Amino acid sequence: MILEDSYITLTNLRFHALHGVMPQEQVAGNDYSVSLRIRFDAGKAMLTDDVNDTINYAEVYRIVREEMRRPDRLIEHVAHRIADHIARTFPTLSAINIKLVKLNPPIGADCDGAGIELHLINDKTKP
Repeated sequence: MILEDSYITLTNLRFHALHGVMPQEQVAGNDYSVSLRIRFDAGKAMLTDDVNDTINYAEVYRIVREEMRRPDRLIEHVAHRIADHIARTFPTLSAINIKLVKLNPPIGADCDGAGIELHLINDKTKP
């Protein structure tokens, strides 16, 4: 069999954080969900069974947790910071999909959340 594509995924990581434009969000905070899909070549790890040959999802989680602790006004900025930090830590990844959802947005709507999805490619891995 030939590997066509491979991803590391982390789904619905939950955090309480102080992101937001509204002053009360910066004090009381809100609950957030973060999901990631990171494209990389898992071919070597499939054969070696060595964590050093993959993107370690425990390290990815640590990065997300660290970045979620830093307050920002816009979730677009937070999502980009997370993706950038992951890309700097794992420079061989080829793309990151990140979804960051504020679970209780202060918009007066009954909803499951409001968020941002980014699809970023690592231009350094493109021929």
